[in-house]
Amino acid sequence: MCVQDLESGCEEIDDLGLVAADQNINTSQFGPQQITVSNSFPMESICEDTVVSEEKYNNFIPTLRSGEWSDIGHRSYMEDTHICIPDLARTFNNKYIGEETVSFYGVFDGHGGKGASKFVRDNLPRIIVDDANFPMELEKVVTRSFVETDAAFARSCALESTLSSGTTALTAMIFGRSLLVANAGDCRAVLSRNGLAFEMSKDHRPCCDKERLRIESLGGFVEDGYLNGQLGVTRAIGNWHIQGLKETDNQVGPLSAEPELKLVTLTKEDEFLIIGSDGIWDVFMNQNAVDFVRRRLQDHNDVKRCCKEMVEEAMKRHALDNLTVVIVCFQAEPPPPVVVQRGRVRRSISAEGLLNLKFHLEG
Repeated sequence: MCVQDLESGCEEIDDLGLVAADQNINTSQFGPQQITVSNSFPMESICEDTVVSEEKYNNFIPTLRSGEWSDIGHRSYMEDTHICIPDLARTFNNKYIGEETVSFYGVFDGHGGKGASKFVRDNLPRIIVDDANFPMELEKVVTRSFVETDAAFARSCALESTLSSGTTALTAMIFGRSLLVANAGDCRAVLSRNGLAFEMSKDHRPCCDKERLRIESLGGFVEDGYLNGQLGVTRAIGNWHIQGLKETDNQVGPLSAEPELKLVTLTKEDEFLIIGSDGIWDVFMNQNAVDFVRRRLQDHNDVKRCCKEMVEEAMKRHALDNLTVVIVCFQAEPPPPVVVQRGRVRRSISAEGLLNLKFHLEG
């Protein structure tokens, strides 16, 4: 079922700060990653939805803090993986040397096995870094790297058929003040800006008109809400073992590994980014998730603990899927109360309450 939102274990940690998710290892001993990022390069000015006024981001330097948590949920097996890399170039010994670090965060929701999600987690970041145009043409690099990772996984499956599976993939990269989100599948990223939720990705599901048109133009079809009657997402990496979905004999298939991108310039109004597998979004709406995270950060300002609490809350709400969430904060301080000012009278109101008020006023 495709429901549109109303608003539109770690495997190891090395001395470079790379965190790779695996359910078998307890990562509670590791605190949140924290780095300070300097001014961005010109990428921040392109692909903006709106023009960002100079006063909004002048002198703003994001201070990144991240946390992550995952749980098998009510499933009998775990197919989600995730990764957090505070400094992508340094982690992979890339020759790029500059004032700005490139931070990388990803959530990968596997299906039909864990082979694809683990492969993408372990290989996609390196493929991005090894691209000759990294990091100055980051949008092209990321798009190309998703497709190259898909092809590399196909080669691996040809050598080892037990790896055959698929995965959705959502990554977020931060370079200076630029936030670039790439999505292929139904994981989702939501940005909190002054307490209001903004989608940074769109779910790729067969019920979406844009995806349906793309599918049909390539000879595919939607049956009972599934791509070619077989898959619940329309973009993913892997699934080469399913006949008719991927490229064969130079014929492009309806299942695409190419991500959709969204790039924004971070300002002092931006508080944090939530990246979650679809199990999270089955029980959280965008604004509800932002409100939940804001309250927890205001209470204790511990990003990793907040992730754990969000996963636990999803289980209380009877989420049925594997659950993974990564939260990246852009400020050292907890989010402030949302204040609505009219004349000289000030009242504090939650973002959720503000939206409910707007709904009733507009009828």
